[in-house]
Amino acid sequence: MGQRPPITINRLDAERLQRLIDSASDKDLMVAELLEEELSRGEVIDPQEIPDDVVSMNSQVRFTDLSRERSMVRTLVYPHLLDSVADGISVMAPIGAALIGLKVGSVIEWPLPNNTEVRLRIDAIVWQPEREKQFHR
Repeated sequence: MGQRPPITINRLDAERLQRLIDSASDKDLMVAELLEEELSRGEVIDPQEIPDDVVSMNSQVRFTDLSRERSMVRTLVYPHLLDSVADGISVMAPIGAALIGLKVGSVIEWPLPNNTEVRLRIDAIVWQPEREKQFHR
């Protein structure tokens, strides 16, 4: 795995993600550990300070899987909201965890459970709560 790009995380998201990590089941352990690593290396700032080109929780993101040359749009959600968001991807899914805190243009190499890696590029933030002044969603 190559060097990961810098990430920025909303303080509320970081607190909620830490609770998810702390209560992760055995099947989510790999993702939880990777997510905790990301939280520890990320810059954590107040929600009002999040730049509008950074992926935060509940952001709708257009990204490309460079490994398969496939572009997609997904909304990054907490696991309990997955069924209520049509294009949702859970932050506890390997690709979902890779997206948090990345900036438009960032490329990240991320491990998958089948001992392979995926390369993802953030192409656009279609919708972001902080940009819409929704700081406590």
